[in-house]
Amino acid sequence: MLEDTLATTKKNKGSTHADFLPLGTIHIGNDSSYKRGRYCSIALLPLSVLVLLAGSCSRRATPPKPYAAFVADSQSNSVAAVDLARLRVVASVSVVPGADRLVLRPQSHQLYVVAASGHLSVIAFPELRVIATLPVGRSARDLVFSGDGRRAYVLDPSGGEIAFFNCEAPKEVARTSLGTQLSGLALTPDGRTLVASAKATNRLFFVSVESRKTLGSVEAGKSPGPMVILPDGLKVFVANTEEEKLSAVDVGSRQILAHVEIGARPTALVLKPDGGELFVLNAQSSTLTIVDAFHNDVSQTLTTGREPVAAVMRRDGGVLYIANAGDGSVTALDVQNRLLLASTHAGTEPCALALTPDERFLVVADPAAASLAVLRTDRNALVTTIPVGARPVDVVISNWLWEQ
Repeated sequence: MLEDTLATTKKNKGSTHADFLPLGTIHIGNDSSYKRGRYCSIALLPLSVLVLLAGSCSRRATPPKPYAAFVADSQSNSVAAVDLARLRVVASVSVVPGADRLVLRPQSHQLYVVAASGHLSVIAFPELRVIATLPVGRSARDLVFSGDGRRAYVLDPSGGEIAFFNCEAPKEVARTSLGTQLSGLALTPDGRTLVASAKATNRLFFVSVESRKTLGSVEAGKSPGPMVILPDGLKVFVANTEEEKLSAVDVGSRQILAHVEIGARPTALVLKPDGGELFVLNAQSSTLTIVDAFHNDVSQTLTTGREPVAAVMRRDGGVLYIANAGDGSVTALDVQNRLLLASTHAGTEPCALALTPDERFLVVADPAAASLAVLRTDRNALVTTIPVGARPVDVVISNWLWEQ
């Protein structure tokens, strides 16, 4: 209620989102008083606000933790580091050309930058410097890590190969050729089997991590692309991007279990943490298809914002956040009740999302607006937008905190 009152007061004075500070403190007065946090200036405020401020100066809400968000800029060939407590860029790290994917290495303070130019940049934090540049091939895409973070596997899509990396060195240690152009890569939860999709041949390939040899392949649908593997590792779903269906494949036998007709061409897949439901974004039809992952059939189809392209789910599976590139909105969906909680305008063409570890904030990368939008999840409301480069295309958030 207090923040609503203050926001209204500031709005009446012509302020913008950039003026609003979601830090759980009251910023009225000069900057020095705000930084010290010792008092509030209350001059010229209405009596109703004065009454609220009387208690707020002594009972301030806990500010959000200073999480580090990293944003890939594919045009300026850089990664911006953003302090989410102060809502500003604190560093920009130059990386290899064409950076378009970011992956945090498990159990480390390292960020791997995947570039379409066929290279990886490895950034160490809190140093915020590149400690290695690793060649992959003619192109690079879909990096996945082993659970302990000691090994990484990267597609060279154009060369039709999977590169194996020792992350401790770091260096490439092996390479497996599949002889066809590749489009996606996934790793079973036990870390034993890699699954690669190949649009050119409409097939999925299965590769042993230990022997680095091809175990076999199976024909899926037309132009198989994004994949998800169930938590038990027994089944993989693949989006057939040139037709209106998914394919469900048994990992052990490498046999088709079902072709699931969804009535739209799938764009991206998000699996519920318990593995029970699969959420399929269909950009062309502006819909979301919910699939029963155990029974391989469609439960429901819902209308989203225009052109949904990416989504992220809360750890408890309760809310799904969807980036709609066609209308600049982010949709929040109550998963259990299938209810739309909110649709928040977040920019021009949002394409990637990430939740803070405490899930209080959602950040949204927008290449068309050249910015990072920050939303509060408890209110599904836009807090502010931060300029982060010429073309931000991906964002991740680590649980590392900036030193205070």
